[in-house]
Amino acid sequence: MSPHDHTHSHQTGINQGNKNAFLFGIVLNAAFVLAEIIAGLIYNSMALLTDAGHNISDIASLVLSLLAFRIARKRSTAAFTYGYKKTTILAALANAVLLLVAVGVLGFESITRLFRPEKVEGGMIAWIAGLGIVINAVSAWLFFRVKNKDLNTRSAYLHLLADALVSVGVVVAGVLIHYTGWYWLDPAIGLAIMVVILISTWGILAESFRMTIDAVPPGIDLEDVKNVIRKIPGVDEVTHVHVWPLSTTENALTAHVRVDRLLSFEGKLELVRTIKHELQHHNIQHSTIELQ
Repeated sequence: MSPHDHTHSHQTGINQGNKNAFLFGIVLNAAFVLAEIIAGLIYNSMALLTDAGHNISDIASLVLSLLAFRIARKRSTAAFTYGYKKTTILAALANAVLLLVAVGVLGFESITRLFRPEKVEGGMIAWIAGLGIVINAVSAWLFFRVKNKDLNTRSAYLHLLADALVSVGVVVAGVLIHYTGWYWLDPAIGLAIMVVILISTWGILAESFRMTIDAVPPGIDLEDVKNVIRKIPGVDEVTHVHVWPLSTTENALTAHVRVDRLLSFEGKLELVRTIKHELQHHNIQHSTIELQ
């Protein structure tokens, strides 16, 4: 006998409050990026242009996340039986890859400038970066309460927070350039931004890649899951356990469970319901249990 049942979850997608945070973050950062690009070109600042590139990737991250959540809400079909939830994982992976590409391009330009420093206006760099601190801090605050609910929102939160911290460094560099004339600080701060981006992005890249190839989701221990099932009265053994992510918020499981031979048909059905209920408390929303 093999009862199969997939439980439903209300976690996919974002609520209106989170959606407003994404939209406000996009508009706010887009306006600031435009100001950074204009100022960076006018005042010949690699630090501002590198920071603008970082912010552009953040905007792309927010846009991709919104699109992924919208697609994920579409109902399943005969061809896509799990729906489109996986797009939230692909969006997180694309965000990380996009950011690393931007780092490579701007990092190369910063290294070139480091060996051939060009005159820049340190005072203006400091003022623009100071505005960036405010904008990125406000944007990060919008995501603070929901940062641990989803990989995409956590990615957005970390990117925005990193931007705010990076802007502090740009302000310091701008002030030093203004008073000392050390123009090499401009490309140097660009390289420092590159390092910060790499550090803040690597974890998201690794996690989203693992989720893309259906590895056991972060925060779930396979042995713990097996023990949860084993402890349920009527279960003799559990084998062939597979756990994988359906999205950045939902996980699935299949398992073979050997049960007490004396259990009645109704008892076995109740046992399956109990297993599924326990698994939901361990962040596994969809489960298929085969009884043996």
